Amino acid sequence: MPRGTRLQRRVLTFALVATSLCLVAPSPVVQAADRAVPRRLTLGEPGSGPPLAPPNLDRRAMARGATVKWNDVPAGYWARNAIDYVGKTFRWMRDYPAAGNGTFPFKPNRLESRKLFASAVVMAFAPSVEVDPKIRFDDLPSDSPYYRYANVAVQKGWMQRTNHGSSFSPAAPVTTRTVHKVLVLALGLKTEAAGLDRIHTHSGYEFDTPKNFGTLLLGMRLGLRYNHSDESMDVGPDTPLPRSEVAWSLYQATTVESWELSSMEPYANIELPNMSAKKLDVVQWGIDFVGYPYVWGGEWDKKSPKSYPFGFQPVGGFDCSGLTWWNIKSSGGGWDNQPPRPYHGWNLPQRTSADMASVGSVRYRGLEVGDLMFYDGDGDHRVDHVDTFIGNGWSLDSGGSNAGVTITYTGPGSWYDDHFVHGRRVMG
Repeated sequence: MPRGTRLQRRVLTFALVATSLCLVAPSPVVQAADRAVPRRLTLGEPGSGPPLAPPNLDRRAMARGATVKWNDVPAGYWARNAIDYVGKTFRWMRDYPAAGNGTFPFKPNRLESRKLFASAVVMAFAPSVEVDPKIRFDDLPSDSPYYRYANVAVQKGWMQRTNHGSSFSPAAPVTTRTVHKVLVLALGLKTEAAGLDRIHTHSGYEFDTPKNFGTLLLGMRLGLRYNHSDESMDVGPDTPLPRSEVAWSLYQATTVESWELSSMEPYANIELPNMSAKKLDVVQWGIDFVGYPYVWGGEWDKKSPKSYPFGFQPVGGFDCSGLTWWNIKSSGGGWDNQPPRPYHGWNLPQRTSADMASVGSVRYRGLEVGDLMFYDGDGDHRVDHVDTFIGNGWSLDSGGSNAGVTITYTGPGSWYDDHFVHGRRVMG
């Protein structure tokens, strides 16, 4: 990535803006569950990565859709601007006929089907592509109004046939993983996604990446997932998505700037340095949780137990220091999180990024795989973000601007490079 490029994200321009702070809920610093938690561990942190930048909107097209009225999307709804853009400004997701009073239903809480998603994406990205008559489905006849869209989506390689290649499953819901794959490929990032799927060390060791790993991660880096302030609404990699979430993803994808796409180019060949077996395990463990949402105070891969006394999280996910705990911290007794990792972990009693930064003073040039990296989001040398270095400028990171866990470039030319304070060695 060239120096001077800043890894910024775009911001929601309507009323309810997602929380973009690396905040932590009350959490233990001792193993006994009945010990009081120091107040400094119950306070929030003021940052979670790069700032946000506004979307690139088609203002003239927006004016054309001003007369369309929704009857089920209130003015303050979190995805209202996105829904307006994909359903009013453009007809990509205006899927239901007008009611008797001339207003339209959007049905924001209804799960989005594969046929409707294919329709929206093809209208947005490939409206003039012709049908390939050789592509047929046993559950979607050629005279269906959705056949053309399914045909083109499969023809372009954005979506796949199901049931051993004979069906399309038009009524099945789409998931986060599917939506990111389709939109990232439609944006022309196939090479970058394939590079991520082959993440490897200099000696050729390839990490085990889950299906559609690269497109899922790139979608998060491009802001395709919304980071909810009500974290019970946050979606995981395989969550079936309601139409509101799909509208947000399509809105983001169709307003992406060219520089944002260019900033994904380093992922095309993501090579890490050679490392010890225990460090390979740490990196692999982090890879396994890429795609989990950013959750304020999150330090678990699932909803907290009901009786958890140190801060409840409604869904699995991580904030920046919570992910660091999940990846690095040795498991203790009591209510301490105990990941089923193939390694025990290392001593890391602090929970917030600021407290973690109170130990260590490794400079950037001295960083090794597994070291913690600390940042000051406001440029005031006050640490408010942490991630884990995995080599060659890359880190395992959970931030509000990415809406969750990603592998992020934190090397020269990045926002992270500009705001790096120091590192800390935890692994022996």
